[in-house]
Amino acid sequence: LDAKLRVQMRLEIRKLQKRLNVTSLYVTHDQVEAMTMADRLIVLNGGIAEQIGTPMEIYNDPASQFVAGFIGSPAMNFLPVELKGSEIHLGENVVLPRPDHLGHDGQATLGIRPEHFQLIDGDENGLAPLTMDIDIVEPLGSDTLVHGRVKGLADDIVVRLPDDPHLDPGKPLKVQVRPETLYLFDPANAHRPRRALHCP
Repeated sequence: LDAKLRVQMRLEIRKLQKRLNVTSLYVTHDQVEAMTMADRLIVLNGGIAEQIGTPMEIYNDPASQFVAGFIGSPAMNFLPVELKGSEIHLGENVVLPRPDHLGHDGQATLGIRPEHFQLIDGDENGLAPLTMDIDIVEPLGSDTLVHGRVKGLADDIVVRLPDDPHLDPGKPLKVQVRPETLYLFDPANAHRPRRALHCP
């Protein structure tokens, strides 16, 4: 189905299910369909239920890196980091404050949703600053997707900003992220260590 008809059919199926008042099982690889149509989600990975919950429970509190990467569009950014006491180290030059001391020091994977980045307006307000080199800017009207790379890191990231900030590819962009919106995943099993970091 084309994009417009797919949205229309999604609404019609949802209306039909509500009118008939029957329990329905809907299988999809489309996370937008999963989020908008489900009362409860079962996220399967290789036939194993990674997590069961409401769409917003799974979006806000993903149990694993697989779930976090599947739910959300664009997908969550994942960066290799090292935990040292009260700090999160990204490469050699970037240090973020660590919200709490749950979990063990050592290697971890840091997850940041694209919409949790904010432009730095001169005052960081105690937030975690990051500088990225812009590769591609995708204006979507209501918001803008910025693709680039954090200085000193090999991994590309996606930042979602409101409106059109009129950014130029090739120029550095300074953004910040609130520590409480960060996710940590254990690289050994790709799960969150005791759900240490919570995104409201």
